[in-house]
Amino acid sequence: MESSKILFILLVVMSIAITLSATPTHDEELQVDIKEPYFLRGTGRFLAETPRVVMTCDKYPTVCRAKGSAGPDCCKKQCVNVMTDKLNCGKCGKKCGYSEVCCQGACVNPSVDKKHCGKCNNKCMNGSSCTYGLCSYA
Repeated sequence: MESSKILFILLVVMSIAITLSATPTHDEELQVDIKEPYFLRGTGRFLAETPRVVMTCDKYPTVCRAKGSAGPDCCKKQCVNVMTDKLNCGKCGKKCGYSEVCCQGACVNPSVDKKHCGKCNNKCMNGSSCTYGLCSYA
């Protein structure tokens, strides 16, 4: 019985010592970096970044003109280029067919189109035709 009392007192003293050593003092709290909140200490940089606002082009249309943007036009909250985007060709929501690509805002089939033979803006010479994306120079 006496040994269990001593063991209990020892456990209580150890738990108090651990609690006091783990709790930061007032001086330690003042040393926390202002840029990173104390609750994010030890987390990755992604979670600790301060600008966590998602900018969509429906609220901020100028975001599509920023460097690195996918395009200058806004379609369904995404920046796109309607001159080259196959899902928004010429205007938002206009989809090109399976074998078509978007060239200058128009859906064309590069396998047979004389003005866009094989790729956009690849004209075949006068009198030649476009077959399988190749100009026949006869």
